[in-house]
Amino acid sequence: MSSNSNKMGLMGLTTIVTVNMMGSGIILLPSSLAATGGIALLAWAVTAIGALAIAYAFAKCGMYCTDDGGMSAYAEKAHGKSSFFIASYTYYVCLVISAVAIAVSCVGYLEYFIPWLKETPIHTFVGVIAILIVTMFANVKGAKITGQISTITVWGIIIPVLGLSIIGWFWFDTKVFAEAWNPNDISAGSAIYAGMSLTLWAFLGIESAGANSGTVENPKRNVPLACMLATVFSAATYIASTTVIQGIIPNEVLAKSDSPFGLVFAQMFSPLVGEIITAMAIMACLGSLLGWQFTNAQVSKVAADMRLFPKIFGDVNKYDAPFKGMMIMLAFELILAVMTISPTLLKQFNVLVNLAVFINMVPYVLALTALGIIMRNADVNQKEYNNGIIIGSVAVLYSIYGAYSTGEEAVFYGAIITLLGYFFYGFIASREAVINKESS
Repeated sequence: MSSNSNKMGLMGLTTIVTVNMMGSGIILLPSSLAATGGIALLAWAVTAIGALAIAYAFAKCGMYCTDDGGMSAYAEKAHGKSSFFIASYTYYVCLVISAVAIAVSCVGYLEYFIPWLKETPIHTFVGVIAILIVTMFANVKGAKITGQISTITVWGIIIPVLGLSIIGWFWFDTKVFAEAWNPNDISAGSAIYAGMSLTLWAFLGIESAGANSGTVENPKRNVPLACMLATVFSAATYIASTTVIQGIIPNEVLAKSDSPFGLVFAQMFSPLVGEIITAMAIMACLGSLLGWQFTNAQVSKVAADMRLFPKIFGDVNKYDAPFKGMMIMLAFELILAVMTISPTLLKQFNVLVNLAVFINMVPYVLALTALGIIMRNADVNQKEYNNGIIIGSVAVLYSIYGAYSTGEEAVFYGAIITLLGYFFYGFIASREAVINKESS
């Protein structure tokens, strides 16, 4: 009895998964999706189904594989040690890209208070690198401080998005929504393709859902259920908030906005309320960026501890934070920020999102395709195995389509980045061969 007293229940786990998933992923999406029109809402429906399948499959993986490394550990079960490296490497690259994308989102909302940031692309770039530097150095005090800050700041976007989903309908205008439905006169299939990578971006984070099943009461029931409930809740909130905002703000105005949630609350209530929501969104971006940067530092540290990443990534300071690895990550982020400078902030954001989504599908596919062997090793019954294989197959096929939907440019550069990972692993494998030979 007492052994379960400190464990987390279904509602607690569902809340944590929801917070991890929502973060700042939605913050610029209404403006990005407005380029396609309201018909892009169809992409949300498809993405929600795919996200549910992914959530279920990762929950099962987390229940039956508790090795350090998360997705990388799952991948190794089916594809060997090289896949542990490739999954870690591509996830690392994805989070570097995601960090820059989140910083870009933050600058979009900061422009409301600091107009200088939007005067030229260079001014925007300065804002992006300043945010990346500040949040990275805020991580040097270790996991406890980072966790406390992120847990509070994430509500800065969840509250406005959830609030808009509930009360925004009082300002909803069917005429405005109808005019925004399909401004480019495209087919439903084209609309789904155009919005797929953007909507999938909002669900990234599902992979962490089943990571701590040992801290949960009745994990076999509660872990998959919490993942499903959190994904359904997030999907409903995303769809409702995006629909409402497209029925309040004219599409041509929304498509050009760098702070869509601040804009809609200003129109619903007053400029002051819009400013408050904008400030909350900035807070959420900073907290989300703080958390993801620390997560990525831990990903590289685990890989370094397994001698798959250079040793320097595993060195920690007195707060047990991998400071040197963080500085290397910051250097990569600053280089990427330079490479993706764009005349418009939304264009820069979309380029980064597409590339991040494609690269993240590599560890997704590697990990999800290991579900079968993970369940076999756990000796699950045939019914559970069959259900897992069916839902896992949907998750894999959806992930492949998600990668395809990012477009030719993202697929091209993402493939090059992934192939470079195999190039790097060749040196790691040869080094391990020498070590194993000497030890024998």
